[in-house]
Amino acid sequence: MSPLLLVAALAGGVGAGLRYVLDRLLTPAGGVRFPLGIFVVNVSGSFALGVITGLGAALAPELSLVLGLGLLGGYTTFSTVSVETVLLAQRRRWRDAALNLFGTLVVAALAAGLGILLGAWIAR
Repeated sequence: MSPLLLVAALAGGVGAGLRYVLDRLLTPAGGVRFPLGIFVVNVSGSFALGVITGLGAALAPELSLVLGLGLLGGYTTFSTVSVETVLLAQRRRWRDAALNLFGTLVVAALAAGLGILLGAWIAR
């Protein structure tokens, strides 16, 4: 296994741990009606990946790989959004399910776009 792949894998583990911690911090003990923790994780991760992408050549390719693929790959999670959406729909909470699915998509895409703009601005 290459050292870069090993570092990226370790960064993925750190990202997953960060996701868990942030989700627990934003989710009260009794649960919530809307999965806010995972929403915040995915939006902030999309923004961060946008910044990394916007930085382009100003960031070493190895660092970009470790942060983007590794850390943020472990941090963000589409599968959790999918499962939370299905669980909300099963409970007949249609509005929350739609908001979770489409809200995450739209807000995360906007955050990624803003991150790319910021990264490109920083790299100038």
